[in-house]
Amino acid sequence: MVVEFPNYVKVDYTDGKGQSAKDYQGLEHKLEKSIQVVSDGLEQYESPAIMWTGGKDSTLLLYVIREVAREKGEEVPPVVFLDHFAHFSEIIKFVDRWARIWNLDLIKAQNEDIARLRKRGSKEIKIEDLNDANRKEIQKLGYKEKSVIVDPDSFVGNHLLKTAVLNETIIQNGFDGIFSGVRWDEQEARSDETFFSPRHDLEKYPPHDRIHPILQFDERNLWDAIWKYVVPDSVEKYPVGHIPADYNDFPDGISIEDVPVGPKYFEGFRSLGTEKGSMKSENKPAWLQDLEETPERQGRAQDKEGIMQRLRDLGYM
Repeated sequence: MVVEFPNYVKVDYTDGKGQSAKDYQGLEHKLEKSIQVVSDGLEQYESPAIMWTGGKDSTLLLYVIREVAREKGEEVPPVVFLDHFAHFSEIIKFVDRWARIWNLDLIKAQNEDIARLRKRGSKEIKIEDLNDANRKEIQKLGYKEKSVIVDPDSFVGNHLLKTAVLNETIIQNGFDGIFSGVRWDEQEARSDETFFSPRHDLEKYPPHDRIHPILQFDERNLWDAIWKYVVPDSVEKYPVGHIPADYNDFPDGISIEDVPVGPKYFEGFRSLGTEKGSMKSENKPAWLQDLEETPERQGRAQDKEGIMQRLRDLGYM
């Protein structure tokens, strides 16, 4: 395991401090900043990785990184998908399909010990049945019960199924930088992030940096970028400027499976978490809703529990 952060990384950890999305006016300005952050990240880190959930934010992130890597003539870094066993089935299919189309080096990471115990058919797991690594993670949280229901929308479950898995993936692969698609306006606990954010406390996580190229986007800008750039650049003959009103509103020869936009967004979901922990805002597609005056993450269970800041202190995105 890495015991200290490598000294070859020279980045400005204050870049973005005290800023918000309003400091970057217009879509082009926001994209320029994303390109700069990605370019610096690819130059500075010897072994970076990209977090991809299959959601809108990380798909835009992945698009920018792929474009910058192509311009530089470099390989796209490995892409990490954290499987917490509670995804919408459509998300799994979406990730698998576009990983093949884009020829990604996809790492599907999961808590193998919990996967083994889940096969017994019960979500409630005795602490004594967990392996040493998971018991140590439980101790970090100060959890005192003799059993736990491993639900990714809960504090303990989220840590075991996401954060602990990410940390182990970083160790196994020697990643020094993690590209993440978090945004300032998405959640209060992320509002003070910077474009390059250190995670060097060995007591909490393997030393690495988080790289946040799309902090400056709001929900409206993000959808604008997806329909103006991501989709037309990914789908041959897709007409620039066409924004579909529903599942069937595509030009001849193009269907929903042909576009890199998760199908749940067409159903009215604006923020995707677990299948049970997410709910749609309206019946119309996310980008046609009132994005400015209504909350993006309503219905996200972990937000309702008010545990986001505690999770992020432990290394969650």
